[in-house]
Parts: sequence; structure tokens; C-alpha cells
Amino acid sequence: MHPVLLQIGSFNLPTYGVLLAIGLLVAIYMALRMGRREGLDANRLLDFSTWLIIVGLIGAKVLMIVTEWGEYKNNPRDIFSLTTIQAGGVFYGGLIAATLFALGYVRRYHLPLLKVFDAYAPAIAIGHAIGRLGCFAAGDDYGKPTHFFLGVVFTNKYTRELSGTPLGVRLHPVQLYESAALLAIFGILMWRYPRKKRDGEIFLAYVGLYAVARFFLEFFRGDPDRGFVFNGLLSTSQFIAVLALITAGFCAYRLYRRPPMTISNQEAREAPAAAGGRRAAADARRAAVAAGRVKPVRGR
Repeated sequence: MHPVLLQIGSFNLPTYGVLLAIGLLVAIYMALRMGRREGLDANRLLDFSTWLIIVGLIGAKVLMIVTEWGEYKNNPRDIFSLTTIQAGGVFYGGLIAATLFALGYVRRYHLPLLKVFDAYAPAIAIGHAIGRLGCFAAGDDYGKPTHFFLGVVFTNKYTRELSGTPLGVRLHPVQLYESAALLAIFGILMWRYPRKKRDGEIFLAYVGLYAVARFFLEFFRGDPDRGFVFNGLLSTSQFIAVLALITAGFCAYRLYRRPPMTISNQEAREAPAAAGGRRAAADARRAAVAAGRVKPVRGR
């Protein structure tokens, strides 16, 4: 729609890049906010978030290259081209890479794994939702032709050059469909967060919900470089979505075999302070009784 947000001479400020940056900043803010709710150190989470972004972007591009290897193998120099660097890549590649990195990071710094994953789940959802708006602005990851009343028509020639988007054809705005689905997932996660019974269930809910949404959204995608498995039966993202849903279901089964938390995270954090306050009050009263300022309370 509007692939270039600002143009000054030969300088172009891409709308996708701006919205991607906004999405990352919002995601970091949400992760820090939810992390503090879990009693996690904000400075450590900020360092963790920075590395997650770097690893996630690399992973997304690696999976993009793998799924489009038919083109890259004939032009290997394109792997390091400006077009590849500017491309957003495949989200699942970023998610898988970031998850594997997170497993090593939390172990290295002795962070509570499930609490960290829970804190980042809503952050990923809202950041991804904003990023998909950038895809829509750039015409990237476009949908199939349609006569549906929500269909959109791209007319910007730069969009064609950037993403190969068909011009003058009514297409499913699949980027907006996915953004709306992610916003709904974000709302569900935020609603569930204060009601969770076990650490880890928020992250598993995110993985399961997004896997279902992505599987069905793939049927509306029209960009040809999707990567396919089983003789074209499923796209690469659909295949990963199925594996993600099965994995999330298995992990949820294992998680719910554990006894639920008996107190909330907020109560757990306040308990030591409350206990300390009661001990201090008791010590002060004993001192006052010893000094004769307060009469001792007799048992009844």
C-alpha cells in the first residue's frame, strides 16, 4: 500500500522497517513489564531481549533461504545481497532459533525457564502483530486473488519490485488477517496471565493458538516462494505449525500432570516482605514490653 514512508532525494525510509522497529520496541516493553510481574531482573531481560532479536532475525532469514533454495542455489551471492538482508524472512525460523537460544541463555544465567517463556509470549504476539502491518504496507507475504469484499488492490510499482506483488489484482489481505489473529491471541494471553495455574502454560497457549491460526492462514497466501513438503500437500509453515501444535499439546499434558501453584506470583513475591514486616513488628513490641512502655498481653 505505502512501501515507502518517507523519501528525501535518493533516501527512502521503508514503512516495513519502521513498523518492524516499533513492533520490536513494543515487544521489549511488554517482555520487561511481564518479567517484572514474574519477579525477574529487568536488566537481565533487556540483555536477553537484545540477543533474542539478533538470533531471531538470523533464524528467520536462514529458513527463508532454505525454503527458497531453488533460487538461491543458482545465485549463491544473493544470500548476502541487500535484498536478502532487508527481507523479513520466515517467522517460524526466527521463533525456532530464538527458542533454542533462550534455552541455553536461561540455563547459563540460572533464570526460571518457564517464567521467562511466559513473560515473552504476549510480547512476541503483539510485536508480531505490528510487524505484519509492515508486511501489508510493503505488499510482502501477499494473499491469493479473491472477489471477497475485504480484498485489496496494490498499485505501487515499488511494491512490485520489492516483493513481486501482483498489481491491479484484488488479493486477500492475509497480512491483516494474521495481524488480527495475533492481536486476538495477545488478548487471550493477557486475560489468562493472572489466572494461570502453572508456569509455562501461557507460552504453550501462545504456541498452540498461533500454530492453529498460521495453519489456516496459509491457505490464503498467494506468494509462490512458500516451500512445500509431501509433494505440495503442505507449505513449510503449515508443516512446522503441525509439529508445533503436537509439541505444545505434549508439553501441556506433561505440565498439567504437575500440581498447580497454590499461591499467585504476586503473593509469592509479597510473602517474604510481609513475613519480615510481621517479625519486625513482633520484635518492636517485645522491646517495648521489656522497656515497660507496653503492658504484656496475657493469654486467655
